Amino acid sequence: MADHDATLFDRLDTSVPHPARRYNYWLGGKDNFAVDRASADQIAAAWPSAPIAARENRRFLGRATRFLAAEAGIRQFLDIGTGLPTADNTHETAQAIAPESRVVYVDNDPMVMVHARALLTSTTQGRTSYIEADLREPGKILNHPDLLATLDLSKPVGLMLVAVLHFLPGRGAAAPVVAELVDALPPGSYLVVSNATKDFLPAPIAAVYDRMLAAGQTDIWPRERAEFAALVEGLDLVPPGIGVVSDWRADEQDQLRPAAADVSVYGAVARIP
Repeated sequence: MADHDATLFDRLDTSVPHPARRYNYWLGGKDNFAVDRASADQIAAAWPSAPIAARENRRFLGRATRFLAAEAGIRQFLDIGTGLPTADNTHETAQAIAPESRVVYVDNDPMVMVHARALLTSTTQGRTSYIEADLREPGKILNHPDLLATLDLSKPVGLMLVAVLHFLPGRGAAAPVVAELVDALPPGSYLVVSNATKDFLPAPIAAVYDRMLAAGQTDIWPRERAEFAALVEGLDLVPPGIGVVSDWRADEQDQLRPAAADVSVYGAVARIP
């Protein structure tokens, strides 16, 4: 292990659950701790379909990335809230279509950074970089030297904010962060975004979730459709527009998709005019 990676591991706090590791657990991964599994199980006790939502959100990321690379001609990607590496990561999906694609991953968990450097290797034609930074400080991300050495912000970028904005609690809290990131990108760039919602949940489950949120037992802040729509206001929505992530350009083999209440994550892809 490199000295830098050892330093990162020294900063791991295994007493506090982390969204990336909890997400890894829901996806069937092994890179998580007891505290992450306990947090995930507590959320799933109130919302049993949480693992389904995690899987569908991941599939949405893959379909959106393929659209950007194959149809929109995007060759640069900024993936914030990367999570722990698993199958079909953003650079793998993009570079399978366009090997010259460049990807910058951003996360604030030291464990993610260690795994990213070890597992997220690029094609020889493209490039991947990894930044440890916080979504709540978009300026630091945009001005990070590793980002500027990897991406040309004068050319279109695919900005991936997938299942990360709901960790910004409070109504309206996500909008200024998204706006700052979007404003830094040139016309022809794209925003891929998803966020948990209670809009489709049965009232009893929504009420239980509200109590958990008030008690600090979950860090996932759901957003209703109007607030989610505000995140892409002024941008050109790519059909089919805003909807649950499982429905966004679903593959033909996905005929038996889960019900909206079992997914409860809004997703959209929009072009920056």
